[in-house]
Amino acid sequence: MKLLLVGSSGLVGGHVLAMALADPNVTSVVAPTRRALPAHPKLQAPVVDFAALPPDAAWWQADAVICTLGTTMRSAGSQDAFRRVDHDVPLAVAKLARQHGTPCHVLNSAIGANADSRFFYNRVKGELEHDLDRLGFRSLTHVRPGMIGGKRQEQRTGERVFGAVLAMLGPLVPRRWRINPAPRIAQALLAAALQARPGVHIVSSDQLI
Repeated sequence: MKLLLVGSSGLVGGHVLAMALADPNVTSVVAPTRRALPAHPKLQAPVVDFAALPPDAAWWQADAVICTLGTTMRSAGSQDAFRRVDHDVPLAVAKLARQHGTPCHVLNSAIGANADSRFFYNRVKGELEHDLDRLGFRSLTHVRPGMIGGKRQEQRTGERVFGAVLAMLGPLVPRRWRINPAPRIAQALLAAALQARPGVHIVSSDQLI
C-alpha cells in the first residue's frame, strides 16, 4: 500500500509514520511536511507550504490518506487561524487526494465532533467530518480520541493538568473519557487505512484505550 500521511511531525502523526515505515504491508509513505524529515528508503517527504499546496503533484495519488493535522486555540491564536489548520488545510488535502484517485481517507478527529455543537472546537471538527463525507471516498473513517496521552514537543499546560487528573482517577472515569495513548490512536488510524472498509466508519474514544 502507498500511504499519504499529513501531520507526520505531530504526536500522533509521528507514531503513524514510524508504524507505517515498519509495516511490511506499507510499500511507501509520502509525508508532505513543512520541515525536512530523516531519510528512509520507504519515505518521500516533500517540503510544502500548506497554504499553497501543489495541485498537480503526482504523490497525491495513493491507496489511502491519513490526516493527523491539528492545533490548539492557544497555539493558533484566533478562531480563524484554528479553523485554517483544523478544517481548511485538511479539507484541501482530502480534495486533492480524491481528485487524484485516492479511494480511502482516515481522519484523526476528536471526541464530541459535531457540526451543530455550540462549542467552537467540536463544531470545527464536526464540520470537517461533514465536508469529508461529501467528497465521495470509497472508504472513510473518522477516529475520535478524547484526551491524547503522550509527550509532545510543545507545552500544553491545560492538557497536562487535565491528563494528570484523569490518570489519577483511573477506572473511576467512564471509558469514553479515559486517556487515549497516542500509539493506540496511531494503530487505529493505520489499521483503518490498511483495511479500507467500504463506507463511513467511526472509531470512538472508548475503542482507543
